[in-house]
Amino acid sequence: MKLIKRAKEILDIEADAIKDLKKRIDNNFKRAVNLILSTKGRVVISGMGKTGIIAQKFSATLSSTGTPSLFLHSAEAIHG
Repeated sequence: MKLIKRAKEILDIEADAIKDLKKRIDNNFKRAVNLILSTKGRVVISGMGKTGIIAQKFSATLSSTGTPSLFLHSAEAIHG
């Protein structure tokens, strides 16, 4: 069945993409994590459009795992 074959191809592509992420984990990643963990107040996550949706999810994940955070829409940030 073409549908099952295509689904498996897509999963292979996604698995390869996840494996490739290992190459990007370096000292910059460690520094970013340490900055987030050492923050005294809230972590502000910003974005708009698709990145805004991802930023909202990331902010929610941080909050639910014990790191206070909030989402700020990039276009609304200029209004104070």
